[in-house]
Amino acid sequence: MQRSAKAVWTGGLKDGQGRFGVGSGVIKEQKYGFRTRFENEPGTNPEELIAAAHASCFSMALSGNLGDRGITPESIETTSTITFESLTLSRSALRTVVKAPGADRAKVEEAAAAAKLSCPISKVLRLEITLDLTVQT
Repeated sequence: MQRSAKAVWTGGLKDGQGRFGVGSGVIKEQKYGFRTRFENEPGTNPEELIAAAHASCFSMALSGNLGDRGITPESIETTSTITFESLTLSRSALRTVVKAPGADRAKVEEAAAAAKLSCPISKVLRLEITLDLTVQT
């Protein structure tokens, strides 16, 4: 399986602009630029997309790990906050709420710890990954 995305940048770093899309067509012609990346102008940036990928991947990995332990969650909600400093991604802070009525809390915690390490996006990121887990049983 292969997935793709395409980005086009025109102009200089600070005055230029870019746009990207993904192979599936779900995201098309999304604009980004210096101000959306290094300042607080509304819009997206590569770090935000990495955060979305990490939150999504972790939630799916956790669901699979819970299933391996006989637990079907009602929901898993994950937020990833990427820290970008000195032109380096240094941390992904995962905050996850698992709703799994009747589940063994220890098994959920064990599944989450395993997902943090086994999620494919976690594997590719070379940064500190933290996990703040809330379990609602």
